[in-house]
Amino acid sequence: MPGWHERTQPFVDEDRLQVVGIVQEQHAERARLFMQWKGLAWPLLVDSLNLMGVEGIPLTYFLDEQGTVRAVNPRPSQLNAFMRQKPLPWSGSDWLAPDPSDLLSESGLSDKEAATRLVLWGQEPGLDRAIERLESIVSEAPDEASAHFRLGVAYRCRFDGPGRLPSDFREAVQSWGRALGLNPNQYIWRRRIQQYGPRLDKPYSFYDWVRQARRELAARGEVPLRLAIEPAGAEFADPQVEFPDEASVETDPDPEGKVARDTAEWIAVEAVAVPAMVGGGEAVRIHLELTPDSDRMVHWNNEGEDLIIWMNDDSNWQFEKRFQRHPNPPLPISMEGRRLEFEIRSSKRIRAGEHRLRGYALYSVCDALNGQCLYRRQDFSVIVQVKGEQ
Repeated sequence: MPGWHERTQPFVDEDRLQVVGIVQEQHAERARLFMQWKGLAWPLLVDSLNLMGVEGIPLTYFLDEQGTVRAVNPRPSQLNAFMRQKPLPWSGSDWLAPDPSDLLSESGLSDKEAATRLVLWGQEPGLDRAIERLESIVSEAPDEASAHFRLGVAYRCRFDGPGRLPSDFREAVQSWGRALGLNPNQYIWRRRIQQYGPRLDKPYSFYDWVRQARRELAARGEVPLRLAIEPAGAEFADPQVEFPDEASVETDPDPEGKVARDTAEWIAVEAVAVPAMVGGGEAVRIHLELTPDSDRMVHWNNEGEDLIIWMNDDSNWQFEKRFQRHPNPPLPISMEGRRLEFEIRSSKRIRAGEHRLRGYALYSVCDALNGQCLYRRQDFSVIVQVKGEQ
């Protein structure tokens, strides 16, 4: 983009050219931060649902005054010739902008059209209705790959918002995986999974530029645009060629299971595997999220023990880490969700089917309603589907 920007800017300054970008990004504000960092001021449209159906990027188009496509993926050297071209005669009718209220109307629309509008609107309860519509589509037409992908986008949108359900991220990953399984040539869909996936399957670090952008913007005296959803973990991780040997020498912190279980579920534990299905010898990134029960005003007791995660041994899987310690923040109490990530790799001759890996969390929590502060254990499992021997 910066290279094209430098070549097109003189024509933009003369009001002879309009530049518009389209990005296939789940989180629009990240694209805006990139634009701020690079000093790009032209309009940027976000196509998180991949309505354009593109399988690879970047794509560049030259359009004349009438909207006629004059070139697809032109070379930068062709720009001057394009600017000298005369427009073709207009044979269409005038276009009228729709009434904004019509955009939210679902009457007379197909399930796909209605769901698309509701996801683009991106607010509750529209996302719930969008997910219902898309679920109906994939149920009736399970081979419609684009519907599976868009269902994943809708689930991730809801996961990032106030109306999230604990299963939304897992459902998003599974939907993207089904879409890619139906069309393995889809670059956009593959990258969406790799964004959250293991380092062995990463072509590059997806958002390492965010830190650099913020440093350089601050040095220029600018305030970096705020991100609604901060990149973390897998989104910053660099690719790896070899799966790392487990460096931890820690042993099972509660081998006899003596720590009392959190039967009241003061802390909700959600475990998601990315990708949801792998072959023998392939890696998976496990995302763990632990969330205090806000209805009961449960909070972390940061003056107690650190949060600890332990994964039980399984001969079918190699672990990057079986033991993880999440140090408590300096505040005496807090109510934030806590996220941890680690990677595993299946053995090459693992059996096909569903595999359930088990582990547990140890944590110090308090219930504000009755004043109790306790040390508790919660067992959890994460499901990974295996395609079989490779």
